[in-house]
Amino acid sequence: MRLLTLALLGLALVIVPPCHDAAAEGAWPDRPVTLIVPFPAGSAVDFLARAVGSELSDKLGKPFIVENRTGAGGNIGGAAVAKAKADGYTLLFGTPSPIAMNKLMYKGLTYDSEKDFMPVVLVARSPLMITVRNDFPAKSFAELIDYAKKNPGKVTAGNPGNGTLGHITAELIQQFTGVTMTAVSYRGTVPLMTDLLGGQVDVAVDFMPTYVPQVTEKKLRAMAVTTAKRAPQLPEVPTVQETGFKGFEATAWYAMVAPTSTSPEIVGKLNKIVNDFLKTEKTKTLLEQNTLEGVGGSPQDLKVFVEAEVKKWKPVIDAAKIEM
Repeated sequence: MRLLTLALLGLALVIVPPCHDAAAEGAWPDRPVTLIVPFPAGSAVDFLARAVGSELSDKLGKPFIVENRTGAGGNIGGAAVAKAKADGYTLLFGTPSPIAMNKLMYKGLTYDSEKDFMPVVLVARSPLMITVRNDFPAKSFAELIDYAKKNPGKVTAGNPGNGTLGHITAELIQQFTGVTMTAVSYRGTVPLMTDLLGGQVDVAVDFMPTYVPQVTEKKLRAMAVTTAKRAPQLPEVPTVQETGFKGFEATAWYAMVAPTSTSPEIVGKLNKIVNDFLKTEKTKTLLEQNTLEGVGGSPQDLKVFVEAEVKKWKPVIDAAKIEM
């Protein structure tokens, strides 16, 4: 019996499979996941990240905690994710700046977005909007450009951060129109909008969602949107193209990425849940109310999209000599 027991124990040791990583076994997540947003609370990207994080928490049964790590045009949050362990517990929910554009502008950047991030999903996009303080002399985008031409360098154009899409779009506007404005960079949308409301800055070039209530309540005035078509939330606001600048287009977008080498199974889970979330009527209504359009698609779709954005904006950044 002793020999039989030893033989059976030996057989059990042979047939028991070795332990695998929890993610490989499908156990991920077994603890809270950190969703880093590289801009302040209250911004459009923060709102969207919290909506998506809530859905992921519901579907995966563990908290997805939004953590705002601001500064350096999104680079502080971007670097934190790029250097994080690729175990699915630290993700970046960001905008074009930390995910694509900053590598074109920042010298000595501590991470390479192309090499250090694995695409997960393109979540949504929205127009940017050119907005002015209520007492600004110009009443339309054409008048704004005319005023800026007559007062070179005197119009202050605020943006949510050095190298952000708002900053780059303001440079593109100047290249298209031949005007010179003075750039004023902030640490996010909320402080920029606060100063615009207070009259400390003349113009804001920024993602549209946060400004819609202020425009609707007539606390600020919208000059134009930057997409090829008008935004349904403010149908009376023209596009930059409609004001005579053919070919002008700039679109804000929001995406989720993970550290490179994150398990494809984890990326696949995240991608599927977000895609399913974007297809629901409740989500479509929520996005529309906040001037957002759901996108979705595969990780490869996001990879191709980011590459196209970098190719599009590099000449603009080079021409404007934007360097941080």
